[in-house]
Amino acid sequence: MTLSVIDAGEIDLRAVREEVDAVLETFLAGKARAAAERGHTPEVVETLRGFLAAGGKRIRALLCVVGWHAAGRGEDTASVVRVAASLEMFVAFALIHDDIMDDSVSRRGRPAVHRVLRARLGPCERAERLGAGGALLVGNLALIWAQELLHTAELDGERHRAVHGLYDAMLEEVMYGQYLDVMGTGRGDDDVEAALEIIRYKTATATVERPLQLGAAVAGTDAATLDVCTALGIPLGEAFQIRDDLLDVFGSADGACAPGLGDLREGKRTVLLALGLQAADVGQRQRLRHLVGRADLDEDGAAQVRAILESTGARARTEDMIASRYEQVLRVLKSAGFPPSASNALRRLAVTATQYTS
Repeated sequence: MTLSVIDAGEIDLRAVREEVDAVLETFLAGKARAAAERGHTPEVVETLRGFLAAGGKRIRALLCVVGWHAAGRGEDTASVVRVAASLEMFVAFALIHDDIMDDSVSRRGRPAVHRVLRARLGPCERAERLGAGGALLVGNLALIWAQELLHTAELDGERHRAVHGLYDAMLEEVMYGQYLDVMGTGRGDDDVEAALEIIRYKTATATVERPLQLGAAVAGTDAATLDVCTALGIPLGEAFQIRDDLLDVFGSADGACAPGLGDLREGKRTVLLALGLQAADVGQRQRLRHLVGRADLDEDGAAQVRAILESTGARARTEDMIASRYEQVLRVLKSAGFPPSASNALRRLAVTATQYTS
């Protein structure tokens, strides 16, 4: 297995995706064989395989490999690809559980896993509860298998300690972030800092900071490089999630990503909504709170919400927050001293994370 570098200034990100996908497919094929030998139902592996194949940009895996390049690479390319694949398995766990908690209808253009399992049960009184329970278990196995994949990286003593320590920290941060998202903190729905706190724990660390650090740790990096990964990862991770929340409500200008109802029906505590509530007048604020969070919200109600978020300037201010974080990332990159191949790849990924359309 080799990690492609087209020239001194470009990492072949497509080749990295293919290598990570190959590791995932080989791993799951082995799990399918083991399930058949032991008489286990094939549905679990099939469900997880379908979820992983449904799309996703593999941005965490790519950042992990780019972090490895940023720290000077190393001789053991197989190890970093396995750590990167483990991250994608972990993401599957996190998203499956997130969809259960939000009762999301779809994920990546397909029905959410708990909805798929619910449908398989047919006209059953307990279909909803059992489908959610089944998806919970599929997600649990994804987390277990993520850890198993991580162990197959076969790192030596110091690199093993560094990688596993960072991975454990990432798991803890995501759980705290998810808890804050589900339970709230007692702060108002117009509190931008509270919305950003959820993003930092739930998304920014696990999407950008930790993947970069994990790749660098596989290469045997030092503390200074890990600090640069943090300086890059937090603003880029925040911008990534803020953009995602903006796309969910407004879609993209090119039509590749259609406006949705998911976040609005859920009443998700986003930076966009907090900014809108802050800037709204009394009537607009009452209207937002009446509409957002309604399970029966229709397109007419969503259009009213979008109009308020536009007229209060919340959408424009959200775009400004994304742009300022993107500029911060570029400033850090300029002084980071990374090899040109890693710096160029990070610039490309920063565009993907902050300006993507689907």
